[in-house]
Amino acid sequence: METPPPTTPRTEPTDADVEAFKQQLGRPPRGLRAIAHRCPCGQPDVVETAPRLPDGTPFPTTYYLTCPRAASAIGTLEANGVMKEMTDRLATDPELAAAYRAAHEDYIARRDSIEVLEGFPSAGGMPDRVKCLHVLVAHSLAAGPGVNPLGDEAIAMLPEWWRKGACVVPAADE
Repeated sequence: METPPPTTPRTEPTDADVEAFKQQLGRPPRGLRAIAHRCPCGQPDVVETAPRLPDGTPFPTTYYLTCPRAASAIGTLEANGVMKEMTDRLATDPELAAAYRAAHEDYIARRDSIEVLEGFPSAGGMPDRVKCLHVLVAHSLAAGPGVNPLGDEAIAMLPEWWRKGACVVPAADE
């Protein structure tokens, strides 16, 4: 995509946001703390979750992509081998590897500012491999451009998923 979605402020979730999440993922949110990024259509597309779920289970995925259109497009990238290509580049490009390690450190610092999960990795395979583009894209959208280089690259490869309108229309918004 030529123009990535703009950075949006972190906000407290509204009832309509929770309803959108339920429609997007087909289940109620667990450990929802905030809307970390909003799609240009206005709906949440990345949520911030607590490092532990309400039952105490560790949940190290701080930034969770919820938009099914974005998730589908990212799944296509994964199926086309983008994760392997990115991982291979980490082994041969020291500047990229250093920037990706910094993204890993940013992710952990953001999670630890909520609650420390001692001994848990960041997410998405950081810092040594690419395991999940969904997490890297969610981190890039939540943190803004320039923080996660591979998340930024993945966003640049995506179509503008919001162009067809909102992926869901919560009842509170109808």
